[in-house]
Amino acid sequence: MNFGNRTPTIVVLKEGTDASQGKGQIISNINACIAIQETLKPTLGPLGSDILIVTSNQKTTISNDGATILRLLDVVHPAARTLVDISRAQDAEVGDGTTSVTILAGELMKEAKPFLEEGISSHIIMKGYRTAVRLAVEKIKELATDVSVEHEGSRELLERCARTAMSSKLIYKNADFFVKMCVDAVLSLDKDDLDDKLIGIKKIPGGAMEESMFIDGVAFKKTFSYAGFEQQPKNFKNPKILSLNVELELKAEKDNAEVRVEQVSDYQAIVDAEWQIILDKLEQIKDTGANIVLSKLPIGDLATQYFADRNIFCAGRVSSDDMNRVIQAVGGSIQSTTSDIKPDYLGTCETFEEIQIGAERYNLFKGCPQAKTCTLLLRGGAEQVIAEVERSLHDAIMIVKRALQNKLVVAGGGAIEMEISKYLRDYSKTIAGKQQLIINAFAKALEVIPRQLCENAGFDAVELLNKLRLAHSKGEKWFGVDFETENIGDNFSKFVWEPALVKINALQSATEATNLILSVDETITNQEHQSANAGMMPPAPGGGRGRGVPMQ
Repeated sequence: MNFGNRTPTIVVLKEGTDASQGKGQIISNINACIAIQETLKPTLGPLGSDILIVTSNQKTTISNDGATILRLLDVVHPAARTLVDISRAQDAEVGDGTTSVTILAGELMKEAKPFLEEGISSHIIMKGYRTAVRLAVEKIKELATDVSVEHEGSRELLERCARTAMSSKLIYKNADFFVKMCVDAVLSLDKDDLDDKLIGIKKIPGGAMEESMFIDGVAFKKTFSYAGFEQQPKNFKNPKILSLNVELELKAEKDNAEVRVEQVSDYQAIVDAEWQIILDKLEQIKDTGANIVLSKLPIGDLATQYFADRNIFCAGRVSSDDMNRVIQAVGGSIQSTTSDIKPDYLGTCETFEEIQIGAERYNLFKGCPQAKTCTLLLRGGAEQVIAEVERSLHDAIMIVKRALQNKLVVAGGGAIEMEISKYLRDYSKTIAGKQQLIINAFAKALEVIPRQLCENAGFDAVELLNKLRLAHSKGEKWFGVDFETENIGDNFSKFVWEPALVKINALQSATEATNLILSVDETITNQEHQSANAGMMPPAPGGGRGRGVPMQ
């Protein structure tokens, strides 16, 4: 076929599809990631500031937790979403270092940008970064100190790691109070499993932060109750606790139910039978000797009054999470029938009480023999404050959990980053070619952490960074930024400790994200589909037969 010496136009992609590729596309993606990094930079460190975010439904959140901020920011740029993902992964895996990992990834991209502009292939940069992160991780493992041997009382180690995790949080001023609470919470879990989901956190507005309580067992908010509830006892010593998944109320007849009876006594027999069924269930529960009856399903007014007359406490509509934690704490098992309940199926605890906390009433189970769970009752002046306290405690709890599993720690405050940076600079001098420049750039990128810590605290970053470089070149491997003296100091001896796992995970995630962005050469954006009825004429009012329009 002859096209008259013209190249035919071949349409592969749908009209409206945006395709851009090449070096400019990689740089555009890097710029998007740097914009995310700039948002998070002011929140890093003990003297970092908070960010106030108002979502589309006008919900207000005040936080300096990297994962929380990125989750609430409605990031639309596809490349920038990578940073949101690594921040979430860091939060899920380690619990802390979510801001650091995002800032590191942004800085690694920023350092790669000049190489790309000069025409160096992105694959050479990626190879250099992979080498650098492998060396960095090996060095961290070599430097990390196993403190389990030095400190037999591992509680002291856990408290120091928790205190470091809290140093950049809203609760730092109350650290002494909350550090003890975090460590108690993690130590109450099963040592083999350490499932942090079994730490219940309940938020109660009002009061001061230090009015928060640690319950060595389970606490949950008083459930909906019927008349007769106030006559029930609210305090027990060594009670027997029965957990049910049984509905204990008279069922309302369905609207379309039809019962045909010959005489009034037949109808009465049906009503009596229904009452007899529920009374038999209640009698069977009473015969078990239980003092407390909990059920996931409703406990009606008849059952509530029946239990009150027999000095039994009951609570219906208990949430699944709370019920599962009750079982973990008091023992026993959830029963789906009231017949044949053996004594083994009942749980127990030292004390049960219902108390008023703020405007709410809570049921507390304390001194549980099987306790592999606990509850934190958080207080605070505003809902936003309590929400930030919860996020801060989550980070600290995760750090304590990781420190318990992995006893290796390093010094925080930018000390480990400066030591790795020095090590990589020294290594880069031993190799030739472009890799030397790229590994050197990786070393320079690591300095963003101590530099940003200084800037957020209002210190002279240039002066302190030069002092740190000098100290590390003389072999002071644990020297970092000291916020108390506004200078540099040995952070390891001051117990600014972080699990080595946090740093290793952050470096690996940041490098993976950077290499992912550098490997993307082309972006194709499909045009949004219009809805199926878009562009169609609306139906005429009253049109069509059967709508009161007479036939012509």
